[in-house]
Amino acid sequence: MKIVFTFPGQGTQYAGMFQGMPDVNGRLAVAREILGDELDHLDSAPALQHTRAVQLALLIAGVCWADALQACQVTPDIVSGLSIGAYPAAVIAGVLDFRDALGLVALRGDLMEQAYPQGYGMTAIMGLTLNQVENIVAGSDTYIANLNAETQIVIAGRDDQMALVAEKALALGATRAKRLAVSVPSHCALLDTPASKLAAAFREVTLNRPRCAYLSGSSARVLWQTERIADDLAFNMARTMHWEEAMIAAREREGRLAIEMPPGGILTCLTRQAHWEGEAISLERSGIAVARHLARRLAAAN
Repeated sequence: MKIVFTFPGQGTQYAGMFQGMPDVNGRLAVAREILGDELDHLDSAPALQHTRAVQLALLIAGVCWADALQACQVTPDIVSGLSIGAYPAAVIAGVLDFRDALGLVALRGDLMEQAYPQGYGMTAIMGLTLNQVENIVAGSDTYIANLNAETQIVIAGRDDQMALVAEKALALGATRAKRLAVSVPSHCALLDTPASKLAAAFREVTLNRPRCAYLSGSSARVLWQTERIADDLAFNMARTMHWEEAMIAAREREGRLAIEMPPGGILTCLTRQAHWEGEAISLERSGIAVARHLARRLAAAN
């Protein structure tokens, strides 16, 4: 039975999310070397209006909290991240150096925001199946972006087009259609060009073979080859996320304790919906002591 660390994507961020964040490995000093004074206001409300800041904040938070767990002898057998969450997952797996991750994530955010500075984003539709949502988006300038759960589908595209799709979804019986706190149309073909530019930057970075299983949130497969992980990291912004399938894959690999890194607890809810067997907790809500207790209990049962 194994431990899975999960790392959230955009939409979970909030102002002040660094408050109380541990830094057992001196990550913030490294971040200051790379980002300078930008670090001081990275989790402020004005900064988090921008994709670059959001993605950097999620990277730093994910890595710092995972470091703190590992300092308490809670170590992952599998790591998986949703969208930008793949980057802290790669750092914790030993694939990507934290310094390189900071530079790549800053570039990723800039490329995405420059491509679509305004008028685009993502909307979650709850209560409809994939087939129903596919029928609604057909002929619109929107795309299926995230398959988070059987009846939680996220679309991406222009704001006005997403609003029309949301109206149709609610009329068809959707329980909710929520515009997410994401200002770019992630996980669709609209980001093919920025993804290709990021892939070129990856060719200048050295990646290492992971020391634990790196489970892709887009392909729902465990990747061990550095070339495939680099491709996954660079292009996941333009690929549909298959989170439900990824968590099913983690369960099939004997994942029995899923711990979601801050901020938020969205992935914990989605993991439980993926027919999870065992425990799934949000570290932000449950705390390190609970995570450590559950990890010890899991180890005793093995």
